[in-house]
Amino acid sequence: MQTPHIPVLLDEVNEIFKNFDKGDFLDCTLGYAGHSKRLLELHPNLHLIACDQDETALNFSKKYLENFKERTEFYHCNFSQILDKISTNNLRGILADIGVSSLQLDENERGFSLNSDFLDMRMNQNESLSAYELVNFYPKEKLALIFKEYGELKDAEFLADKICKQRAKKEIKSAKELYQIVGDAKLGKRKISKATLLFQALRIEVNGELDALNHFLTRLENLRLKDCILAVICFHSLEDRMVKNFFKKWSKDCICDDLALKCECGANHSLGKILSKKPIVPNESEKKKNSRSSCAKMRVFYFQNQG
Repeated sequence: MQTPHIPVLLDEVNEIFKNFDKGDFLDCTLGYAGHSKRLLELHPNLHLIACDQDETALNFSKKYLENFKERTEFYHCNFSQILDKISTNNLRGILADIGVSSLQLDENERGFSLNSDFLDMRMNQNESLSAYELVNFYPKEKLALIFKEYGELKDAEFLADKICKQRAKKEIKSAKELYQIVGDAKLGKRKISKATLLFQALRIEVNGELDALNHFLTRLENLRLKDCILAVICFHSLEDRMVKNFFKKWSKDCICDDLALKCECGANHSLGKILSKKPIVPNESEKKKNSRSSCAKMRVFYFQNQG
């Protein structure tokens, strides 16, 4: 049985967790279990806790990891919810691969790709809000805000106006139609198109991705974990920036105001240390084999034993 999705930075993830001895490992975005299977094979004392909001992916992974069923437990939920459902006392490793799987992108019915005949983009098919509702019923001002904040598009208002004028004539039913309305113009000198960033913005809004990541990282901060490595893989700058800022905050000993003349907080507030001073990115060989890995960035943090 082969996984339909190629896991990114697989060797690098294995290197990060190479000293994993025993305890619980949380794969909070299991997908098609590419990372988790390799880790289960390499670490016989690893107990896997895994969750995914995509029921199709979760059901596949349960079969894919059948040989390890004595060491696995699964949850159908968003990764932002998993920490409220499990015991975290024995957590020694956490992996969060915050991205869309190849299967989701390639599956026409899911409506993620530019040429899809559908307009959906829900990672959890049980949710009611889809990209169809956003595109056809969101006010122009709200669409523009989404395109500006989540797609970082300078002409967000123009694009929102263009969509609203078109939907006034006829509802937009497919990603393919939306792509034709937006056009395939590139963003300045970058290879990426405006349409790709606009689709990214819609997907983030539909799935509440940034809110989920913020909630997840805030929960981790409040847990004050001990002797645990966290690795987060992101695929766009908004997520990566959020992770970078959380890690920077967690590694600070002193939390006094920058204007303070001397430290008054005790300088003992650090939760641990950053293990990746710069983001870990795919090598050229991986990029050639899997072009979708090219924008992946992994950051790693170690929650130290607080005594």
